[in-house]
Amino acid sequence: MSSICSEFQDCEEEKTCSPGNPLKEEKKLCAPLRRLYNLNKRKSFAAFVSSKREPGPEAGGSPSWRCCGLTFTEHATVHRHVARMHAGEIQRVAWAHYERTLSQSRQGEEDDVKPSDESLCVNISAWMPDISHIPEEQLERGPGKVLLYYHYCHVEEPHVVCAWQRALCQRLRLTGKVRVGTEGINGTVGGTRVATEVYVDAMCSHPHFHMVKKDFKTSDGGSECFTELKVGVFKEIVPMGLDPNVLSYRLAGVHLEPEEFHKKVEALMAEGDEHSDTVLLDCRNFYESKIGQFSGCLAPDIRKFSYFPDYVDQNLELFRDKKVLMYCTGGIRCERGSTYLCSKKVCKEVYQLKGGIHKYLERFPDGFYRGKLFVFDERYAISTNNDVIAVCRYCGRPWDRYQLCTTRFCRQLVLSCTACRSEGRSACCLGCSTGGARRKEECECTDGRLRIPHDVIDDEKPIH
Repeated sequence: MSSICSEFQDCEEEKTCSPGNPLKEEKKLCAPLRRLYNLNKRKSFAAFVSSKREPGPEAGGSPSWRCCGLTFTEHATVHRHVARMHAGEIQRVAWAHYERTLSQSRQGEEDDVKPSDESLCVNISAWMPDISHIPEEQLERGPGKVLLYYHYCHVEEPHVVCAWQRALCQRLRLTGKVRVGTEGINGTVGGTRVATEVYVDAMCSHPHFHMVKKDFKTSDGGSECFTELKVGVFKEIVPMGLDPNVLSYRLAGVHLEPEEFHKKVEALMAEGDEHSDTVLLDCRNFYESKIGQFSGCLAPDIRKFSYFPDYVDQNLELFRDKKVLMYCTGGIRCERGSTYLCSKKVCKEVYQLKGGIHKYLERFPDGFYRGKLFVFDERYAISTNNDVIAVCRYCGRPWDRYQLCTTRFCRQLVLSCTACRSEGRSACCLGCSTGGARRKEECECTDGRLRIPHDVIDDEKPIH
């Protein structure tokens, strides 16, 4: 069902985390299904409150609500009453909506991402490494690493691979996120150096993937960089919102090794302010490029990668008759992004940085990429240089260390320096600082942002 978020649609934990009693089992839901349930609970709450509203007052009057023999004239008071007195009723209604939505989602799933009875009987032990010689403490304590990787290939039974991944990561005490699909695998995991080395060896020896060690990007970290382990089966191993069977990664742009990409950027920089037939395109989200990017790049002001196709559609003239140099964190978004751009047939040539910024910085730590590299874990960013290209949103001082907005319901990232945080200035926007936000991503930061911006290139200077 297209309206259902692909993040939970093919959740491997669905059978074990779908409870029958919301009052007892809600906490057992996996994160994607919990988000779906909470969405239904909010809708049910709003519908309940709306049903108690008395017939509308005359124009200019104030609304009122009637419930349990009481009359309420303010949103806050009726909301508190409903939350206190009718929580169980709303929870039961929300659960009924949740189960119906999930049932519809299951019916709409493609056959190629459903496990067959035969596949579930496959013995995954043959793919598990022998770690009997490794002391337990070496898997739990000691210097750590974070791995970032992806690999496109046909996976016949993704649910079997998913089960193997979960068992492997648990055995090695790894945390992180792994997405498996019929088109391949995408993951980032953290653990001790010993554990991550065993994991890489297991991946390289797996008959489905035929990966090599250079396919993995590494950085200092460990299992503490992630709050938990999440492994699931998804339609897309990187969520762009387009069917991979229709728009295949096999139609991607030309891959450039870091050395080749560096030379092309060097040539582009040498042109200065002169008219160029090349666009250096950052296909990450705005909060990523805000703290680090290649000099002179075009960095779309988009919040999610699923907005990228619409961004391309609305800005085709930026790429018409141009050579495009694309880059992202580890390379996987460029695989799909360059495919989509190539499908528009407006560019002269489309290139992408193989291995992404991660591999580029390994080879050119002081190259043309300035600032920090955003990562999707508890570190938020890693660095190879001392550049700070962002500023504190409150005082304007150089600052590029993200923290979460301190408002309870908000999950936006905020650049607020130590001094400003000590003074209580730690919200992402005025609405959050005054307690206005009530739901995730429903504050001024998102309400005031164009979903798909229309960019115009100034020919007199590069875009930053």
